[in-house]
Amino acid sequence: MSHMSQWIPIATADECPPGTAIERLADGRMVAIANVGGTYHAIDGLCPHQGGPLGTGSLCGTVLTCPWHGWQFDVATGRHVVSRTVRQAVYEVREEDGRLFVRPSPHGHATGQTE
Repeated sequence: MSHMSQWIPIATADECPPGTAIERLADGRMVAIANVGGTYHAIDGLCPHQGGPLGTGSLCGTVLTCPWHGWQFDVATGRHVVSRTVRQAVYEVREEDGRLFVRPSPHGHATGQTE
C-alpha cells in the first residue's frame, strides 16, 4: 500500500472557511482545498496550463479559477469547465476534530485523461 493511499493531515478547518480555497503540500504533491458551503473538496493544485497555483485562486460555487490565466475547474469533479478532456486528480477530504485530511479518490484521474 502506497503512502498516498492513506489519509494525510493537510490543514485545519479554520484555515479554509466557506467560500475560500487554500493550497497545501501533501506527500510532496500540491493540493488545492476548497470549502463550498461547509463541504470540502480537494484537487491537484497545479494548473495543467502552466503550473499555476490553483489553491490561491478564487472560488465561486464549485468553480475554482487559476489566478495566473483564468483556467477554471469544478472542485467536485476535477473537470475543466470548458474542455471536458482536461481533468485534475481528485482527492477525498475528511474533517476530524477541526483538522482536514486528504487521500486520493478511487475515482481520481490524472490531469488530461479522458473517460
